[in-house]
Amino acid sequence: MTRTGALGARTWTSLVLLGFVGQLAWTVENMYLNVFVYDTITDDPNVIATMVAVSAVAATLATLLVGALSDRVGRRRVFIAAGYVLWGITTAAFGFLSPDTVSGLVPAANAVVVAAVAVVALDAVMSLFGSGANDAAFQAWVTDSTEPANRGRVESVLAVMPLLSMLVVFGAFDGMTRAGQWRGFFVLVGAIIVVVGVVSWFLVRDRELTVRQEDGYLRSVVHGLRPSAVRENPGLYLALSAWTIWGISTQVFLPYLIIYLQRSLRIDGYAIVLAVVLLGASVVSVIGGRIVDRVGKVRFLLPAVAVYGTGLVLMAFARGMVPAILAGLVMMSGFMLVLTPIGALVRDYSPPDRAGHVQGLRMVFAILVPMLVGPFIGAAVIRGAAETYSELGVVKQVPSPLIFVAAAVVLLLILVPVTLLRRKEPAA
Repeated sequence: MTRTGALGARTWTSLVLLGFVGQLAWTVENMYLNVFVYDTITDDPNVIATMVAVSAVAATLATLLVGALSDRVGRRRVFIAAGYVLWGITTAAFGFLSPDTVSGLVPAANAVVVAAVAVVALDAVMSLFGSGANDAAFQAWVTDSTEPANRGRVESVLAVMPLLSMLVVFGAFDGMTRAGQWRGFFVLVGAIIVVVGVVSWFLVRDRELTVRQEDGYLRSVVHGLRPSAVRENPGLYLALSAWTIWGISTQVFLPYLIIYLQRSLRIDGYAIVLAVVLLGASVVSVIGGRIVDRVGKVRFLLPAVAVYGTGLVLMAFARGMVPAILAGLVMMSGFMLVLTPIGALVRDYSPPDRAGHVQGLRMVFAILVPMLVGPFIGAAVIRGAAETYSELGVVKQVPSPLIFVAAAVVLLLILVPVTLLRRKEPAA
C-alpha cells in the first residue's frame, strides 16, 4: 500500500461493506436481542444484563485469541470470511428459540428459565464467531490498511456504521419484530451476514505484515496485560482507559433504549425518532472525522465529551417525540464525536506488529469492562426507580429517565485519562 494518506476503492469498499454488515449484526445482538428477550421470554432486567455480560466475556476471549493468532500467521482474510459465515448461521438460530419451543422439547422444565439460559448460551457462541471475525480480524486489517494521516476519516466512517445499521434495521426490519415475526427476522439478518462473509473472501486482500514470533502463542495472547507493556505504551493505555469510561457510560442506557422509548415515553413512532437522530448524528460524525485529522485527536476529545454529556442530561428531561429527537441528536452526535478520536488514537498507538493483539486489548477495555459494569448500573437504576406499566393485566418494569443521568455521572470520569493524554501529547 502506498503511504500517501489516500485509500483505494477496493479498500474503501471492504471497509464500508464489512464494517456496515458487522454493525448490522451487532445492532441485532445489542439492541433487538434484548427486545426479543423482553417480549418473548422475561421482563427481568437482570436477564438482559447477564446476557450482555456473558456475551462480553465471550467476545473478549475470541478477540484476544484470534487477534494474536492472526498476528502470528500474518493473515486476516481467512478469519474474516469464515467468521462472518459462522456468525450469520448462529444469528439465524435465534429465530428458533422461544419458551414454546423449549416447552415442546423439555415439557417438565421451567420453559422460561430454560429459554433464558439457552438464549444466553447461544448469544455467547454467536459473540465468539462475531468478535473473532469483526473485532479481531477485520479491525486489525483496518489498522494494517490505514495510517495516522487518514485514520480520523476512516474512524469517522466506521463510527457511523452502528448508526446506519440501526437505521436500516429499524426501517427495514422493525415491522417484523413489532409483528412478532422473530424467526423471519433472525433468519434474514443471518443470511445477509453469511453472504457478506462469502463475498469478503474475494474482496479483501491481506496486507504485508511483520510477523513476530519470539513469544509463544499463549504469551502473545496476554502480552498487553503485563505491567511492562503498559509502561512501554502509556498513550495506548490512556486511550483505552478513556474508551472504557465512555463504554460504561453508553452501556448504562443503550441496552434499554428501545424499551425506554417504546414503553416509558410511549412513543409509538419511536422508529422515526431513531431515524432522524441516527441520520443527523451520522452527518455530524463524518464532518467531525475531517476536523479530527486537522485539529488533532486529543484536542478534539474534551469538546466532544461536553457535547455527549449535555445530550445525556437533555435526554433525561425529554418528553414526547420532538423533545426526544432534539435531545437524541445532541446525545448521539456527542456519542459519535467521542468515539472517533478515541478509536483513531488507539490505532495510532498500536505497535505495528501487534495490531491484532491490540484488538483484544480494545475488547477488554472497550467491551468487556463496559458490558460487565454498565448494564448492571442501568438495571440497578431501573429497579430503584420502580417504574411500571400494565399490559393485558401484567405489570412490567420499564426503564427510568435516570439511566441517562447515571450515564452522565459515569462520563465525568473520562476527564482523568483525557487530561493525562493532553499533558503527554497536547498537540496530538
